[in-house]
Amino acid sequence: MPNLPQTRFRWILIGWIFLISAVAYLDRVNISIAAKSITTEFHLTNTELGYIQSAFVLGYAFFQAPAGRLADRLGPRIVITGAVIWWAVFTALITVVPVGMTAALAVLIAIRFGLGIGEAVVYPASNCVVANWIPSNERGIANGLIFAGVGFGAGVTPPLITYLLIHHGWRASFWCSALIGLVAGAVWYVIARDSPAQHPRVSASEARFIEAGLPQTVEKSSARLGWMQILTDRDMLPVTFSYFAYGYAAYIFFSWFFVYLNQVRGLNLRESAWYSMLPFMAMAAGSLLGGWWSDLLTKRRGKRFGRCGMAVIGMGLAAVFIAAGTEVASAKVASIVLAAGAGALYLSQSSFWSVSADIGKRSAGSVSGIMNMGGQFGGALTASLTPYIGSHVGWNPSFLVAAALCGCGAVAWLVVHPEGRQTELQPARLPSTESLSK
Repeated sequence: MPNLPQTRFRWILIGWIFLISAVAYLDRVNISIAAKSITTEFHLTNTELGYIQSAFVLGYAFFQAPAGRLADRLGPRIVITGAVIWWAVFTALITVVPVGMTAALAVLIAIRFGLGIGEAVVYPASNCVVANWIPSNERGIANGLIFAGVGFGAGVTPPLITYLLIHHGWRASFWCSALIGLVAGAVWYVIARDSPAQHPRVSASEARFIEAGLPQTVEKSSARLGWMQILTDRDMLPVTFSYFAYGYAAYIFFSWFFVYLNQVRGLNLRESAWYSMLPFMAMAAGSLLGGWWSDLLTKRRGKRFGRCGMAVIGMGLAAVFIAAGTEVASAKVASIVLAAGAGALYLSQSSFWSVSADIGKRSAGSVSGIMNMGGQFGGALTASLTPYIGSHVGWNPSFLVAAALCGCGAVAWLVVHPEGRQTELQPARLPSTESLSK
């Protein structure tokens, strides 16, 4: 039995990734809050704004797998630092686009695509931190804390950006977002290391505790998984499909919920800012609760029940609440019901990232990058499809599509079997002479 750790430095790193996660969502959601000012100034329609939103998600999606591989090879310390600087620059770039520019829409699309490339790094790289620093039985709550940053960042964005927008203009809000990111990245570079063995602040007892809780081959092997090994793993397709459904539902809240409350439900700017916080606060709470419950159930009943069961429950409840929210007449009550759907969705978040870390081990960045690519394709689809359905069919059907996909995503988890995984995926080998003689 290893000694109890005298330090808990791993949780300082996870806590700082929580803040970086919050900043990442501040930088991606700010454009939704400033949407009216930007569309008015650049003479854009909601459909054109949807193209800009989709450009971010496409850049984010296409670079998930390369970002994961980069994090596997270079380590999360330098990769996350470089990514935060990158996305701070692209957050600020939108403020210098001339209003009367002929190709303003194309430039805005290109800038948001570039921002997506930079932000693609953060979660595959954070999964490398989880794979190297967090024992298996703590990964649910660790991922829950990291992704609580999503809800926290997206939740504080509406009042913060609204305040800056009203008092200083939308450009000041983007400069503030960029500056916060630079500070967060600088602190990460100072406090982070790629593994416990490299960190001077980690005690020997904590290092032993972490190593004892990792899958054995994480410490003993330096091999990386090939792309075909990852893509043909039995659990990758259902998990990635489910994350596609997850991403479709989540991005309705990130991209269109503020606009929905303000322009469709008729809430004023301040009311929209405050009520649009509710789904993101629910996401933060759901992420933490889901991670805690997932670890607890995994310890008691195994990964099949703890990881897969929590994902089925979370996504199934999300389908119910999102569908129910469309039937509520009161805008304020509807926002509460829909927020419950967002919170339920995030109950499943840690399951995705804990299982992908189990699949990938030393290639956790690559595996989670492929999974997250599926989620971001779902987000890119909803960013453009939601306003199209809203304009041609109605906004209620937009949310019903998301609810239906959540139901399908819940079903997909029924065929995932994280129990009994091999300690490491290996390339196919020819049988040995000894085995043939038996």
